[in-house]
Amino acid sequence: MQHSLTATARPAVKLRLPELNAPIGQRNYVPGAKPEFLSPATYRPLAPQRDGNLRSSVMSFLNMHLYGELLVSLLRARKRTFIDHLGWNLNQTEGMEFDQYDTPLCRWVVVHEFGEVLGGIRLMPTTARNGIYSYMLRDAQRGLLEGIPTDVLFFEAPVSATTWEASRLFISEDVPAQRRLHVQSMLMTQLSKVAQDMGASHVIGIVPAVWSRWLRRLDLDAVPVGPKFAVDRLISQAALFNTARHPN
Repeated sequence: MQHSLTATARPAVKLRLPELNAPIGQRNYVPGAKPEFLSPATYRPLAPQRDGNLRSSVMSFLNMHLYGELLVSLLRARKRTFIDHLGWNLNQTEGMEFDQYDTPLCRWVVVHEFGEVLGGIRLMPTTARNGIYSYMLRDAQRGLLEGIPTDVLFFEAPVSATTWEASRLFISEDVPAQRRLHVQSMLMTQLSKVAQDMGASHVIGIVPAVWSRWLRRLDLDAVPVGPKFAVDRLISQAALFNTARHPN
Protein backbone atom coordinates (compact mmCIF):
# COMPACT_ATOMS: atom_id res chain seq x y z
CA MET A 1 0.00 0.00 0.00
CA GLN A 2 1.24 3.47 -0.87
CA HIS A 3 0.91 6.40 1.47
CA SER A 4 1.71 10.08 1.46
CA LEU A 5 2.22 12.28 4.50
CA THR A 6 1.30 15.83 5.37
CA ALA A 7 3.78 15.90 8.30
CA THR A 8 7.10 14.19 8.77
CA ALA A 9 8.59 14.85 12.20
CA ARG A 10 7.41 13.99 15.73
CA PRO A 11 8.02 16.69 18.34
CA ALA A 12 10.28 15.58 21.15
CA VAL A 13 8.03 17.21 23.76
CA LYS A 14 5.50 15.11 25.64
CA LEU A 15 1.95 15.75 24.47
CA ARG A 16 -0.50 16.81 27.17
CA LEU A 17 -4.23 16.57 26.57
CA PRO A 18 -6.00 17.86 29.70
CA GLU A 19 -9.26 18.25 27.77
CA LEU A 20 -9.52 14.45 27.58
CA ASN A 21 -9.08 13.79 31.31
CA ALA A 22 -12.71 14.08 32.38
CA PRO A 23 -13.77 11.41 34.91
CA ILE A 24 -15.37 8.33 33.44
CA GLY A 25 -18.45 6.56 34.76
CA GLN A 26 -18.61 3.57 37.05
CA ARG A 27 -16.23 0.89 35.73
CA ASN A 28 -17.59 -2.60 35.44
CA TYR A 29 -14.76 -4.71 36.81
CA VAL A 30 -13.95 -6.29 40.15
CA PRO A 31 -12.25 -3.79 42.53
CA GLY A 32 -8.56 -4.50 42.92
CA ALA A 33 -8.24 -6.44 39.66
CA LYS A 34 -5.45 -5.31 37.34
CA PRO A 35 -7.12 -4.36 34.02
CA GLU A 36 -4.24 -5.64 31.90
CA PHE A 37 -4.45 -9.07 33.52
CA LEU A 38 -8.19 -9.57 33.90
CA SER A 39 -9.10 -13.24 34.24
CA PRO A 40 -12.30 -14.94 33.04
CA ALA A 41 -13.58 -14.66 36.62
CA THR A 42 -13.19 -10.87 36.70
CA TYR A 43 -14.35 -10.05 33.16
CA ARG A 44 -18.10 -9.42 32.96
CA PRO A 45 -19.34 -9.56 29.35
CA LEU A 46 -21.71 -6.76 28.35
CA ALA A 47 -25.28 -7.60 27.41
CA PRO A 48 -25.98 -7.00 23.71
CA GLN A 49 -27.49 -3.59 22.91
CA ARG A 50 -30.71 -3.75 20.93
CA ASP A 51 -32.64 -1.22 18.88
CA GLY A 52 -35.48 -2.88 17.03
CA ASN A 53 -33.78 -5.57 14.96
CA LEU A 54 -30.32 -3.97 15.26
CA ARG A 55 -27.99 -5.38 17.91
CA SER A 56 -24.47 -4.51 19.03
CA SER A 57 -22.60 -7.40 20.60
CA VAL A 58 -19.15 -7.83 22.14
CA MET A 59 -17.24 -11.02 21.38
CA SER A 60 -14.10 -12.52 22.86
CA PHE A 61 -12.42 -15.91 22.60
CA LEU A 62 -14.28 -16.90 25.77
CA ASN A 63 -17.79 -16.14 24.52
CA MET A 64 -17.61 -16.39 20.70
CA HIS A 65 -19.31 -19.79 20.85
CA LEU A 66 -22.46 -18.08 22.11
CA TYR A 67 -22.80 -16.11 18.85
CA GLY A 68 -22.74 -18.94 16.31
CA GLU A 69 -21.13 -17.78 13.04
CA LEU A 70 -21.03 -14.09 13.99
CA LEU A 71 -17.23 -13.88 14.25
CA VAL A 72 -16.84 -15.56 10.86
CA SER A 73 -19.40 -13.12 9.44
CA LEU A 74 -17.44 -10.21 10.94
CA LEU A 75 -14.16 -11.34 9.35
CA ARG A 76 -15.92 -11.80 6.02
CA ALA A 77 -17.43 -8.32 6.27
CA ARG A 78 -13.95 -6.96 7.01
CA LYS A 79 -12.64 -8.71 3.90
CA ARG A 80 -15.37 -7.16 1.74
CA THR A 81 -14.67 -3.70 3.20
CA PHE A 82 -10.89 -3.53 3.42
CA ILE A 83 -9.79 -5.89 0.64
CA ASP A 84 -12.61 -5.94 -1.93
CA HIS A 85 -13.79 -2.32 -1.60
CA LEU A 86 -10.67 -0.43 -0.47
CA GLY A 87 -8.13 -2.70 -2.16
CA TRP A 88 -5.84 -3.11 0.86
CA ASN A 89 -3.21 -5.84 0.74
CA LEU A 90 -4.18 -7.77 3.88
CA ASN A 91 -4.19 -11.41 5.00
CA GLN A 92 -7.22 -13.41 3.89
CA THR A 93 -8.42 -16.98 3.69
CA GLU A 94 -11.77 -18.54 2.82
CA GLY A 95 -13.31 -15.08 2.40
CA MET A 96 -12.13 -13.80 5.79
CA GLU A 97 -9.70 -10.95 6.61
CA PHE A 98 -7.51 -11.35 9.70
CA ASP A 99 -4.13 -10.35 11.09
CA GLN A 100 -1.75 -10.86 14.01
CA TYR A 101 -3.93 -8.73 16.31
CA ASP A 102 -6.98 -11.01 16.22
CA THR A 103 -5.94 -12.84 19.40
CA PRO A 104 -7.45 -13.78 22.78
CA LEU A 105 -6.32 -10.34 23.99
CA CYS A 106 -8.79 -8.47 21.80
CA ARG A 107 -12.52 -7.77 21.87
CA TRP A 108 -14.67 -7.47 18.74
CA VAL A 109 -17.64 -5.08 18.75
CA VAL A 110 -20.20 -5.93 16.08
CA VAL A 111 -23.44 -4.26 14.97
CA HIS A 112 -25.62 -6.85 13.27
CA GLU A 113 -29.15 -7.51 12.09
CA PHE A 114 -30.59 -10.94 11.30
CA GLY A 115 -27.02 -12.30 11.20
CA GLU A 116 -25.80 -9.65 8.73
CA VAL A 117 -22.82 -7.60 9.96
CA LEU A 118 -23.37 -3.87 9.45
CA GLY A 119 -20.26 -2.57 11.21
CA GLY A 120 -17.45 -3.52 13.54
CA ILE A 121 -14.47 -2.44 15.65
CA ARG A 122 -11.60 -4.40 17.20
CA LEU A 123 -10.29 -3.35 20.62
CA MET A 124 -6.85 -4.27 21.95
CA PRO A 125 -5.04 -3.28 25.17
CA THR A 126 -1.94 -1.15 24.58
CA THR A 127 -0.17 -3.49 27.02
CA ALA A 128 -0.65 -6.40 24.56
CA ARG A 129 2.27 -8.59 23.49
CA ASN A 130 2.26 -11.31 20.81
CA GLY A 131 5.78 -12.33 19.81
CA ILE A 132 7.43 -9.26 18.25
CA TYR A 133 4.07 -7.47 17.98
CA SER A 134 2.23 -5.27 20.46
CA TYR A 135 -0.63 -3.23 18.94
CA MET A 136 -1.09 -1.68 15.53
CA LEU A 137 -0.19 1.99 16.13
CA ARG A 138 2.86 1.16 18.24
CA ASP A 139 4.07 -1.45 15.77
CA ALA A 140 3.66 1.02 12.88
CA GLN A 141 5.75 3.53 14.83
CA ARG A 142 8.39 0.82 15.36
CA GLY A 143 8.53 0.20 11.59
CA LEU A 144 7.01 -3.30 11.77
CA LEU A 145 4.02 -2.65 9.48
CA GLU A 146 3.86 -1.82 5.80
CA GLY A 147 1.40 0.80 4.63
CA ILE A 148 1.23 2.82 7.87
CA PRO A 149 3.87 5.56 8.30
CA THR A 150 6.26 5.43 11.26
CA ASP A 151 5.30 9.01 12.17
CA VAL A 152 1.64 8.07 12.55
CA LEU A 153 1.64 9.68 16.03
CA PHE A 154 2.93 13.01 17.31
CA PHE A 155 4.31 11.27 20.42
CA GLU A 156 5.56 7.89 21.57
CA ALA A 157 2.81 5.26 21.42
CA PRO A 158 1.38 4.70 24.91
CA VAL A 159 1.69 1.45 26.84
CA SER A 160 -0.89 1.78 29.59
CA ALA A 161 -3.66 -0.26 31.20
CA THR A 162 -5.92 2.80 30.95
CA THR A 163 -5.53 3.17 27.17
CA TRP A 164 -6.86 0.67 24.61
CA GLU A 165 -6.54 0.74 20.83
CA ALA A 166 -9.42 0.60 18.35
CA SER A 167 -8.70 -0.77 14.88
CA ARG A 168 -10.51 -2.23 11.85
CA LEU A 169 -13.36 0.28 12.30
CA PHE A 170 -15.83 -0.01 9.44
CA ILE A 171 -19.45 0.46 8.41
CA SER A 172 -20.63 -1.88 5.65
CA GLU A 173 -21.12 -0.32 2.22
CA ASP A 174 -24.55 -2.01 2.20
CA VAL A 175 -25.82 0.21 5.04
CA PRO A 176 -28.04 2.93 3.50
CA ALA A 177 -27.21 6.58 4.21
CA GLN A 178 -30.21 7.09 6.50
CA ARG A 179 -29.02 4.29 8.82
CA ARG A 180 -25.27 4.93 8.88
CA LEU A 181 -25.31 7.42 11.77
CA HIS A 182 -27.40 5.00 13.80
CA VAL A 183 -24.94 2.16 13.21
CA GLN A 184 -21.99 4.46 13.99
CA SER A 185 -23.65 5.55 17.24
CA MET A 186 -24.22 1.94 18.35
CA LEU A 187 -20.61 1.04 17.56
CA MET A 188 -19.10 3.97 19.44
CA THR A 189 -21.44 3.62 22.43
CA GLN A 190 -20.45 -0.03 22.79
CA LEU A 191 -16.77 0.84 22.26
CA SER A 192 -16.93 3.27 25.20
CA LYS A 193 -18.68 0.73 27.40
CA VAL A 194 -16.19 -2.03 26.62
CA ALA A 195 -13.22 0.27 27.26
CA GLN A 196 -14.65 1.38 30.61
CA ASP A 197 -15.49 -2.23 31.50
CA MET A 198 -11.83 -3.14 30.94
CA GLY A 199 -10.59 -0.23 33.06
CA ALA A 200 -9.65 2.16 30.24
CA SER A 201 -10.30 5.90 30.27
CA HIS A 202 -9.10 6.50 26.68
CA VAL A 203 -9.09 4.76 23.31
CA ILE A 204 -6.55 5.52 20.59
CA GLY A 205 -6.88 4.50 16.97
CA ILE A 206 -6.78 5.36 13.27
CA VAL A 207 -10.00 6.82 11.92
CA PRO A 208 -11.07 8.28 8.55
CA ALA A 209 -9.92 11.91 8.16
CA VAL A 210 -13.59 13.02 8.21
CA TRP A 211 -13.78 11.74 11.81
CA SER A 212 -14.26 15.21 13.35
CA ARG A 213 -17.53 15.66 11.49
CA TRP A 214 -19.22 12.43 12.50
CA LEU A 215 -17.78 12.45 16.03
CA ARG A 216 -19.50 15.77 16.66
CA ARG A 217 -22.77 14.23 15.51
CA LEU A 218 -22.19 11.36 17.96
CA ASP A 219 -21.36 13.75 20.84
CA LEU A 220 -17.92 12.22 21.49
CA ASP A 221 -14.74 13.84 22.83
CA ALA A 222 -11.64 13.23 20.69
CA VAL A 223 -8.53 15.07 19.51
CA PRO A 224 -6.19 14.37 16.57
CA VAL A 225 -2.85 12.90 17.70
CA GLY A 226 -1.12 12.35 14.37
CA PRO A 227 -0.81 13.74 10.83
CA LYS A 228 -3.23 12.84 8.07
CA PHE A 229 -1.95 10.15 5.71
CA ALA A 230 -3.26 8.23 2.72
CA VAL A 231 -3.58 4.45 2.48
CA ASP A 232 -4.63 3.78 -1.09
CA ARG A 233 -7.97 5.59 -1.49
CA LEU A 234 -8.60 6.40 2.19
CA ILE A 235 -7.27 9.47 4.05
CA SER A 236 -6.82 8.59 7.72
CA GLN A 237 -5.56 10.08 10.98
CA ALA A 238 -4.83 8.87 14.51
CA ALA A 239 -7.20 10.18 17.19
CA LEU A 240 -7.51 9.85 20.97
CA PHE A 241 -10.98 9.34 22.43
CA ASN A 242 -12.31 9.91 25.91
CA THR A 243 -14.52 6.94 26.82
CA ALA A 244 -16.94 9.16 28.75
CA ARG A 245 -19.74 10.67 26.67
CA HIS A 246 -21.05 14.19 27.22
CA PRO A 247 -23.94 14.36 29.72
CA ASN A 248 -27.34 14.71 28.08
